[in-house]
Amino acid sequence: MAIKVPVSVGEQLTFSKTISDYDVYGFAGITGDFARNHVNEEYMSKHSPYGRRIAHGLLSLCMSSTCSTSFAEKSEVTCVSLGYDRVRFLKPVFIGDTITVVYTCEAVDEEKGRSYSKVEVFNQKGELCTVATHILKYLGEDT
Repeated sequence: MAIKVPVSVGEQLTFSKTISDYDVYGFAGITGDFARNHVNEEYMSKHSPYGRRIAHGLLSLCMSSTCSTSFAEKSEVTCVSLGYDRVRFLKPVFIGDTITVVYTCEAVDEEKGRSYSKVEVFNQKGELCTVATHILKYLGEDT
């Protein structure tokens, strides 16, 4: 049974946020990822070409949740994330960077009740840092 997917191909949402020290330490605490490239400024200043700490790649990807939630709330149909395909972290995101997520619906499959959206995360310089394809599943009563 086909499910009416409440988004259209080409529909786009954006979300911007400045990544803070609090965001990085909070994400580290939630995930348990206390890798020194995220939490050890001294180490990164001496042993990294970046010269400073970087945010978790997944932190930048997780910001796309704000946009997918907005798509989901457009109707009374419940939806869940089926996951992210082709995730790539192209450039580092640093503490203090302002990132903008551009979330664009690329395809809709009414038979499966899914939408496929391109996720692009840019820093304040316009550099593409993170990319992925996000799949949302819209649930019907028989799902």
